[in-house]
Amino acid sequence: MDANVADFVDAIPFPALLIRRDEYIETANDGARALLGKGIVGRHFITALRQPLLLDAIETTLRDGQPRQSTFLSNDGQQDVTYKVSVRPVPTDRHPAALVCFEDVTHLEQAEHMRRDFVANVSHELRTPLTAIMGFIETLQGPARGDPKGQERFLGIMLKEAQRMNRLVGDLLQLSRVEANERMRPTEWVDPVALIKSTVGGLAQLAEAAQVSVTCTLPEDAFQIKGDEDQLRQVLVNLIENGIKYSGQGAQVSVTLLAPSYEDRLRCQAITIRICDTGPGIEQHHLPRLTERFYRVDNHRSREKGGTGLGLAIVKHIISRHRGRLQITSQLGKGTCFAMVLPVG
Repeated sequence: MDANVADFVDAIPFPALLIRRDEYIETANDGARALLGKGIVGRHFITALRQPLLLDAIETTLRDGQPRQSTFLSNDGQQDVTYKVSVRPVPTDRHPAALVCFEDVTHLEQAEHMRRDFVANVSHELRTPLTAIMGFIETLQGPARGDPKGQERFLGIMLKEAQRMNRLVGDLLQLSRVEANERMRPTEWVDPVALIKSTVGGLAQLAEAAQVSVTCTLPEDAFQIKGDEDQLRQVLVNLIENGIKYSGQGAQVSVTLLAPSYEDRLRCQAITIRICDTGPGIEQHHLPRLTERFYRVDNHRSREKGGTGLGLAIVKHIISRHRGRLQITSQLGKGTCFAMVLPVG
């Protein structure tokens, strides 16, 4: 083997191997050995790769000398991994060969999957109220044309469905803005004690109507943190409102603010805000997915309460923008607690 060719393959930043015209593997770099096995050099390439589309691409390139692309699917022990494989003819000093390079495109596949899911979810969320509105319009134009009571009831339902679409569009725009600004750290100073007091005060009427008590435990000393006041208020409103809406009559929602202290996870001074309720709780298998877009524990109940399925996704991105952490714990029959840790500066 030409030593220069081996050095060239070793220098490629992706997993790469060189296959001779006789279809045996001439050399492979460390990445290829880690992906396909340490003993692949000297073996027939079919025994190392074993995926028909890629095998066909390599065989055809060795035969006609034309470049090709294919895919290779693997698993790293935690998730499926997708590689884009480039097969290129390479002249060596003894015989033609094929250089095969593997580029990990898993992140692109995941992004495309998320995009498809997002479009499908938005379409579904909009189609349901639109279908209802169109149906009621047809009813008002036909059977209910001369029925004032029926018209009033149908118009009320149409208004409710239109408001639901408006909330969804508003949350989509808010999520888009939050994601666009996620890498820009806030620079303003915010008083978290005053923010919590004003937010809880603004939700007092909702809590009273739901027969849920909301209590605050706040430190006496005044202090400030760097943050976006409007976004932090949105986080508080979302989490406290969820506690009020889903805990049930007679439940309690507590908001606790811990004064700044050193936080190991953030490696800096930070505050902790805990919003806990005494509601029915959430099963453990739901907790890791609560901040996903459109993920709901109870679809019917969430829609009845006016939820869009985007609130906790927005909360996650806002906390991420503030370089904070969100932890969710819950126990069936005992309630749920959202704890967010935010750096002071």
